[in-house]
Amino acid sequence: MKETDVHIYNVGNRIMNTYVYAEPNGYIMIDTGYEHSLSAVEKKLSDKEIGLSDIKYVFLTHAHDDHAGFLNELLGRNKDLKVIMSNKAMTTLKRGQNSFEGGCSTFLAWIFCRLMGAFGKAEHLFPAIEDKYDDRFIEITEENKTVLEGLLQGKILYTPGHTSDSISLSVDNVIFCGDAAMNGLPSMKRLIIWVEDKAQLEKSWEVLLAEDADWIYPAHGKPFPKSDLCKYKKVISKINPRPLISK
Repeated sequence: MKETDVHIYNVGNRIMNTYVYAEPNGYIMIDTGYEHSLSAVEKKLSDKEIGLSDIKYVFLTHAHDDHAGFLNELLGRNKDLKVIMSNKAMTTLKRGQNSFEGGCSTFLAWIFCRLMGAFGKAEHLFPAIEDKYDDRFIEITEENKTVLEGLLQGKILYTPGHTSDSISLSVDNVIFCGDAAMNGLPSMKRLIIWVEDKAQLEKSWEVLLAEDADWIYPAHGKPFPKSDLCKYKKVISKINPRPLISK
């Protein structure tokens, strides 16, 4: 099965995928990465003969520290960059800290989160977006959605559950799903580590399954066939989110 005719580059790392793909006037970046990782991303872009100024839009799947960590810095480096995101994301971006609504999807995920806390990563902080960049953000609405899809050359999907502001993007034969699903430890069966609302997540998997695409490109782990979601979707109803006390 051929994945896609679109040239997709992953300029992220083992922990966080940062995808870029070409559009007529430059490139689209799917999420950023953790704070302090811009230099490594810039090096990988350079290896592909892509400069930071070639990135025209960031499609932000949701406002978490590993997805928006160097967004503030990138906006400062690329004066023409714009960010396309959910209309529910800005509050978190301005706060500069993940929401702690919900809980860990499995016991193994809970252990992983506790270990992160032991290594000083429990706060999930990231640089808050500065007010001077406010006009560079485009919130998706029903009125502008079609225009934005034209700019992105894809289809915007609302996929909450991991967070309330989670969105995905279908391009050609792949879906950039952010954290609607993942592929690898500490989570199993394509479940993401953190779930705010399992009923919404269940519906979001149905949205992904209904889309005319064969491959899922998650933010964490390697791409996998969309059919995996059909295979594992029943496990979502069994989730009993385990909250973290530390906030």
